Amino acid sequence: MLKSRMCFPAMVLFAAFSLIRPAAAWEMTGTRNIFLDGRDGRATPIGTVTFTPEVGRIGIALDLDYTRFQDFFLSMKEFKCIETPDEVVCHVPYPHANPQSVTPDDLAWLEHALLFFYKAPSDFGAKLWNGVYYKLRLTERGLVGTPQAIDLNQIGAPPDDTATPPYGPGERSEIAPGARWFGTLRIE
Repeated sequence: MLKSRMCFPAMVLFAAFSLIRPAAAWEMTGTRNIFLDGRDGRATPIGTVTFTPEVGRIGIALDLDYTRFQDFFLSMKEFKCIETPDEVVCHVPYPHANPQSVTPDDLAWLEHALLFFYKAPSDFGAKLWNGVYYKLRLTERGLVGTPQAIDLNQIGAPPDDTATPPYGPGERSEIAPGARWFGTLRIE
């Protein structure tokens, strides 16, 4: 009978580590689906983003499915919006030239492509100071965005530097969990 040279604790540790597989990293490649997760637990698919390799960066092309949105004419402008029980949530396309690319460590231009504002269903007009910016982070399953507050009036005029995203950490503030109907934006 052969005797093992490993002591019992070492064998248990070895067995435990052999069962653990490293998680496959999610890659920003191809076309991925975009969802807004509602307070009611439902995921609303709103479109896709296509990731294309570029030199040193990853190109992004957003394609929102506007059949999921309703047309709202607010403050003399048409917006694509989703009505929820508590609020109307409207997409605001970033209106100025930008690189339309990201890196795994810098998702700012994708975050800027997914700007929204909210208003109460009874409110009149667009409430651009009620802007919502989804701060994205990379996970094993995709990108997950947490809402932060911004003032969308800030992008009314073109920035001096079109390569620098205007909504840096200093222009955003935290939103209490559960305060917005769509508490998460996911890209998978």
